[in-house]
Amino acid sequence: MTAIQTVQAVKFENGDLVTVQDVLTREAPLQICVNDAPFTMTMRTPGNEEALVRGLLLSEQVVGVNCRSYRFQTTCIDVQGDTTSVNIQVEPSELLEGFNTERSLMSVSSCGICGKQDTADIIPQGRALEDDVRIDPKVLMQMFEDMATRQNTFIRSGGSHGAAAYDAQGKYLTIHEDIGRHNAVDKVIGQLLLDGELQHAAVLLVSGRVSFEIISKTFRAGIPVLAAVSAPSALAVEYAEQLGITLLAFCRENKCTAYSRTHRIFSPVNS
Repeated sequence: MTAIQTVQAVKFENGDLVTVQDVLTREAPLQICVNDAPFTMTMRTPGNEEALVRGLLLSEQVVGVNCRSYRFQTTCIDVQGDTTSVNIQVEPSELLEGFNTERSLMSVSSCGICGKQDTADIIPQGRALEDDVRIDPKVLMQMFEDMATRQNTFIRSGGSHGAAAYDAQGKYLTIHEDIGRHNAVDKVIGQLLLDGELQHAAVLLVSGRVSFEIISKTFRAGIPVLAAVSAPSALAVEYAEQLGITLLAFCRENKCTAYSRTHRIFSPVNS
């Protein structure tokens, strides 16, 4: 089981055609069942299935942060050694109210809301996040520098998204990569849950743009600061403000722009 694959290609460079061996990020389907009933089929980069599924089921409000009966089972592995099907056993009493067993459409690696039946399913509900987290932009830039050194799949293939979690002082907690932006986020959230570190996560970094579903996942994980290398959508900014998330984007070249809940951003010189 590996996140990358070598393929033969023909490269045109400096007027010449050269046969090369190129490294690409893999993408494959994963079937997810809950209590032996099909829940969804998602496209993702193989590996870290338990983290992916645990984060996904929190994001999709199937189970909560403190679910105790949660049990992960691998039900099928293909000839390449990839997990292709998993089943999650949860006591019915711990399934969250409103859990939709009819989400059976395929979820592609670029979309976090495929298979939803109603717009109410995608709008996060709950009180805005409140905390005393404060982030120094200089420390934030150091987090991005650290994250870049840990993106091994991207370094080799150039074709994966990354997400990483840090505490408020910039201590590294975990990182995951995937061909899908939302999958990388789910893997990080799931890993934090599995490691018992979610309560320490103050900052979630993502390597790409920020759209609505990334805000939703960040909110449901209770992480107060979300920072991205690329641009946010207008809807992402709107919901970040509403849900109490400090959203920063264009975090590169020692610069960043804060779009919501900017009270969490401070400079030691001015504080």
